[in-house]
Amino acid sequence: MARVPPVSAPPGSKYITPEGARRLREELERLWREERPSVCRAVTAAAAQGDRSENAEYTYGKRRLREIDRRVRFLRRRLDGMVIVDGPPADPARVFFGAWVVLESADGSRTRHRIVGPDEFDLSPGYISMDSPLGKALMRKSVDDEVTVEAPGGSRNLLIVAIEYESLTRSPGRS
Repeated sequence: MARVPPVSAPPGSKYITPEGARRLREELERLWREERPSVCRAVTAAAAQGDRSENAEYTYGKRRLREIDRRVRFLRRRLDGMVIVDGPPADPARVFFGAWVVLESADGSRTRHRIVGPDEFDLSPGYISMDSPLGKALMRKSVDDEVTVEAPGGSRNLLIVAIEYESLTRSPGRS
């Protein structure tokens, strides 16, 4: 009997906001309770039609089941090791997970970014992963610190103008 290699932990930081954790749990629940049973019913119906070798619905359904199962395994492993951060750090004058950081570039333009985990940087514009080059450069910095970030167009110097810690349980614009 062949030995199955151990599944390694997914890469990336293990921190997540309550909103990000809720989103991952909802995705897991939807995949497991709704989508997977629906696809299983479709595969069963397609298999009952007979010849499976030329049955596109059966082939597609089996492929989709594998995708769902792979994502469910990933989400379960990922959620098991997550640390939910729901409050500001002990030193709110420095950039840590969950901070909103206002940056000023050399041309005077300002941008606002939130430092989040790798599982939630796509939730909203302005969210950046703490594992990204910009996220790493900002960590533990204070207001008026200058950071240099290597970008595809060359290095950029940015000045930290403000650091804010809003409630980590909600996003700006949501109640």
